[in-house]
Amino acid sequence: MHPVIGPRHRLAAVAGVLAVATSVVACGSDSAGSGGQAGPPQPGGTLRYGLSQAPSCSDPAQAGSNQSIYVARQIVDSLTDQDPKTGAITPWLATSWEVSSDAKVFTFKLADGVTFSDGTPLTADSVRDTFDAIVKLGGAKAPLGTSYLTNYVGTTAVDKLTARVEFSQPNAQFLQASSTPQLGILAQATNAEPAEARCAGDNIGSGPFTYAGYKQDVSVTLAKRAGYHWGSAVFGHQGEAYLDRIEFTVVPESGVRTGSLVSGQLDAISDALPQDAPQIEAVGGQVLSTSNPGTPFGLHPNVTRGPLRDPAVRQALLPALDRKQLVDTVLGPQFKAATSTLASATPAYADLSAQLPHDPAKAKSILDQAGWVPGADGIRTKNGERLSFSVTFSQVFAGNQAILELVQQQLRQVGVDLTLDLVSLPEWTATMNSKDYDATYGNSTRADGDILRTSFSLTGRNLNARGPIPALDETLDKQLAANDPAARATLIKTAQQQILDNGLYIPTVELSQAIGAASNTQDLKFEASARLQFFDTWLSGR
Repeated sequence: MHPVIGPRHRLAAVAGVLAVATSVVACGSDSAGSGGQAGPPQPGGTLRYGLSQAPSCSDPAQAGSNQSIYVARQIVDSLTDQDPKTGAITPWLATSWEVSSDAKVFTFKLADGVTFSDGTPLTADSVRDTFDAIVKLGGAKAPLGTSYLTNYVGTTAVDKLTARVEFSQPNAQFLQASSTPQLGILAQATNAEPAEARCAGDNIGSGPFTYAGYKQDVSVTLAKRAGYHWGSAVFGHQGEAYLDRIEFTVVPESGVRTGSLVSGQLDAISDALPQDAPQIEAVGGQVLSTSNPGTPFGLHPNVTRGPLRDPAVRQALLPALDRKQLVDTVLGPQFKAATSTLASATPAYADLSAQLPHDPAKAKSILDQAGWVPGADGIRTKNGERLSFSVTFSQVFAGNQAILELVQQQLRQVGVDLTLDLVSLPEWTATMNSKDYDATYGNSTRADGDILRTSFSLTGRNLNARGPIPALDETLDKQLAANDPAARATLIKTAQQQILDNGLYIPTVELSQAIGAASNTQDLKFEASARLQFFDTWLSGR
């Protein structure tokens, strides 16, 4: 364990990213520069991008962190895409599709003439092989993809360009899932590889870019795919990408990233900090921001061990937190406090802010009534057990440690002792899979409310290590079977409430992306899940 208690002036120094509020279905559409002002798009050139963290894996099916997906998204196409402005599912590799009335069978008509970067054709067999391979990878390696393929029976190649995907139970979320990079279609040469080899940078997709170099923890180089002409209907243009190459360099230090952008050594960077915006703007650059859909950052309590077994303790944690103080002290005025178990940019989000007020007196009262009595050091005890637990987290987001340091101080004020356990991203993932923690801290991005099932259900990641909760389990199952969007939205709203009522999540703040872009970087865009899309990006002034 690594207990961390820092003074508040340190928190601002680790400030996280800017955010801009978006509508419920508009998951972010800001883009760099202005093609109109800079003239028509100019093809060619190399965009130099500074990542805040090393990609964890080059395989789109196994990529989980934002920095990994920024890279992997560019080499793989999906069956569908999702419009970031409307949330609508639109054509990509599939020109059309049909969904059975019971949401068990999805039939996709594929575009003709699509090839992978190794020259092999993309066919219905490719869809089958990709999905079969994801299921084979399993939940430990591909937790999101396997969750999207829950109850997968198989894929049938009806003919060369018709793929029928079948499930044993209704799976209404699957159409949106087919737009994600985790279910992007890969060549058989990649699908045949074991999990570890698939992370080594030689993945073969049909995307607008290909891997030209992959050095784990150091850099990634992508090259334009010559002859690409099957882009998503959401893309701003058709044909090949404008950029010749994208060079991703890992630059963990925020000051170094900003300095490199301002000095012209980089063209765009991840996690631009609020205090860096004036420096970036002074040289003609800008900070692009958008809110992530999905689950906000929060604590997943393991309900099987320690004081978090007690439902009263979990309920007391909700009013103990001052989420506005987290935003104002750590993140800045444009960041958003969490107001539900879904982020506000997610379709079917329910505003539960009235149940998440900062009310330390209420927190103390709940603990008093449950028999947790303050000790001499201010920490409560019950039957000889201290009200103490640890939270395991990684620095996948730059502000995580600073946020949790302040959460630690807030909980101490009501008699709760929180210990911070900072680990590497691979260690954090392994710990989550093993369920060997008191609580874990993180978020999960997806522009669909089914992310609740992925994170909280018995058949999903079950990050609470819980047993059956019949009402919640029924709601999560029912939303999978609801083909009617309005009915499904109602069920997802109910699930948000049930998760909060059972103390299965202690939300803190919403994640946002903030990208620093130089003045020459044009049309750098966010896709529906707040990840970057480089297809339309181009460099002016060349």
